[in-house]
Amino acid sequence: MKVRMCCAGLRNLLQGLRFSAKYYSKHNLPQTMCPYSKSKPIKCCILDCSESTCTHRTAPPGRILPCRFFSCKEGTKVPSKRKQNTSRVTSDLLHKNLLKSEQENWNDISPTYKAVTKRIKGKLEELHNMYTRNSGSPRMRFRENVYFEENGCIFLAKADDVDEGNADILFSIEDLGFSDAFIQRIRISPDQSYMAISLKSENSEEATCIIMKLGNFPVVEKVIPSVFSFEWAANDVLYYTTQKNLKCQNVFMTTFTYQKHTKLVYTEQDARFFVDLYCTKDRRFLTINSNSKTTSEVWLVDCTHPFESPALVQARTPGVFYHIEHRKEQLYILTTYGEPAEYKLMKAPVACSGKDNWQLVYALEKKTKLVDFEMFSDDCIMFLKNAGHLYLNVISFVSHLVQSIQLPTWACEFELESHLEHTTSTCYFQLSSPVHPPKRFAYSFKENNLIEQAVQEVPIITNCHTTRLLAKSKDETLVPITVFHNKNSKELHRRPLLVHVYGAYGIDLNMSFKEEKLMLIEEGWILAYCHVRGGGEQGLSWHRDGCQRNKLKGLHDLRACIMLLHELGFSQPKHTALAAASAGGVLAGALCNTDPALIRAVVLQAPFVDVLNTMMKTHLPLTIEEQEEWGNPLEDEICMKYIKSYCPYQNIKPQCYPSVFITAYENDERTPLMGILQYVQKLRKAVLDHASRKSKKVITSFIVPGNWIPNIILDVQANGSHCDSSWEHSLNEVARHLAFLSRELEEVCHPQHHSKPCK
Repeated sequence: MKVRMCCAGLRNLLQGLRFSAKYYSKHNLPQTMCPYSKSKPIKCCILDCSESTCTHRTAPPGRILPCRFFSCKEGTKVPSKRKQNTSRVTSDLLHKNLLKSEQENWNDISPTYKAVTKRIKGKLEELHNMYTRNSGSPRMRFRENVYFEENGCIFLAKADDVDEGNADILFSIEDLGFSDAFIQRIRISPDQSYMAISLKSENSEEATCIIMKLGNFPVVEKVIPSVFSFEWAANDVLYYTTQKNLKCQNVFMTTFTYQKHTKLVYTEQDARFFVDLYCTKDRRFLTINSNSKTTSEVWLVDCTHPFESPALVQARTPGVFYHIEHRKEQLYILTTYGEPAEYKLMKAPVACSGKDNWQLVYALEKKTKLVDFEMFSDDCIMFLKNAGHLYLNVISFVSHLVQSIQLPTWACEFELESHLEHTTSTCYFQLSSPVHPPKRFAYSFKENNLIEQAVQEVPIITNCHTTRLLAKSKDETLVPITVFHNKNSKELHRRPLLVHVYGAYGIDLNMSFKEEKLMLIEEGWILAYCHVRGGGEQGLSWHRDGCQRNKLKGLHDLRACIMLLHELGFSQPKHTALAAASAGGVLAGALCNTDPALIRAVVLQAPFVDVLNTMMKTHLPLTIEEQEEWGNPLEDEICMKYIKSYCPYQNIKPQCYPSVFITAYENDERTPLMGILQYVQKLRKAVLDHASRKSKKVITSFIVPGNWIPNIILDVQANGSHCDSSWEHSLNEVARHLAFLSRELEEVCHPQHHSKPCK
């Protein structure tokens, strides 16, 4: 590439917050987390933290995913400061001792996995280099210019020259001394005179916003710490939200020319609500979106008069979400208002925006998930998921017709590219699956057809078979399963099976491309994704049927899925492993308690395993907001008993458990490390109690004659966090997980070693 040095990913923020999903798929996430794939610092990915994270794929526009808040519950009796301090010291000492004990245990056992980990890392690096080298960077077109990111730099090129490699560098992470950070999002001002960028490190939840004044020699105009979202209301007027302790409730406005100043514009008073910003596609309005997990409210800033006070669209109504777009003096409202309580597209005049004036434009079919939504001058596109298949609906505002287009059957995830100009005639997006690298597609409004872009020079996946199944749960509900396996694999009932589950916050399982998934398929593994209730794969009702006092339905779904897989000849219990992350740890941990014989091994990443104790502690950052997902055991005794009935920590008992490998993070602000430490201690004690009762022998090693003793391992990482980690850190983590599974399922993973014991 020819580069003209001027001074340091690029994707427009998709509406709605994304849950960050690290590795298997998080939630992520609790949270406002951001789902993105791992990439080397030298090749930063521009990932939207616009939830859906952690998250995996995209939360519905206007929907905020779980964000933990630090706040005290009203009416809660506060202990005396002396008691508080004594309790805190005791707790800190216990935490320190447990952490030290687990670190010593990991240091003792980690050499066991060293050789296998090294082999897996080498293979993953080879695959990563193969696919990242041949994958193009996301591009953002803005009139005659194209912005894109490569190697931690933001480039600007003319649309006619971008394929020729002629580009200017506008920004470099390393030049500004942010070598340990990655670019999270970027916004270009309407006249392209300013560029706002947020940088984030893997060890912090908070980002730094850098404003660059563009021109022949771009310079840093301003640096704003602890910023979550930001949008340009005018050429030199930036609105932004600040984040503290995972809470985002204040909106500020700052200007860069004439009388430079910054002022507070909006403050959210309700601790359950999280505030983010969005600009309508035609840039007529900037929207201030205040969202809880069940309700939303939007305020409009007129971008033609950016200094005027925001105007309310519709006061928050419990249980109603809505998100705003604009076209020709009409507000287009994506909302759950009305029956059924699924997303619909409605419209109303700007001057009369209350819900009494909302008129229906289009309603989704039953059990359909709205994945994303994009507005254009004369059309809008809805990206939808139904029965595991992706398709798009094109709604014409001119002909009032709706065209439905089925996307390739292998596709499981889509990535919408940035379209800054609503007058464009083409919509670009990428499709992928866990074992299929992203492919670029375009929909042409003029030609009214779908076009697959030039095939990139990457290996074509031809030996992987995709199967979609339906498992009948305890209450007769049909639960979707997506299965991948190598077409050449013989005797599938003897092959290792890795099951994935999440089932919380209305978030889909992360099914984007991952090199490790492709490697497992090549080595003969079967991959299964169980789309249980509590997730969002079949719309909002699918989530409602799996949250609060319906959480056990998700557990029943998971059990039914695994049993069906075994019945159909996809592996068997002794060759089956389960993977989950964050809130997915609730169902995974619960299954280990109720049906340990269904699986041989479990890998968990930052798992939420102590629901009851966590939801009883209102000083923790996510507790107040997450009462809408799990319930409030402090005020509702029935809720407390219900949570206790499935909570992984509360239901540990002496029995034969599967082996468990847990990765946790010292800096994790979302899943308390103390809860994980105590869970591991209690689980390990139950395993040893069961073995001692059964064998009546002193256990001195991993092998006890006549008994199989599962490994219970906790790897606490000093670096990394719930949402983000560098490529290198993620590589090590994934390799350790797969090394663990390889040893636990050694006979089936390495048939040539059948004569060796598993442990």
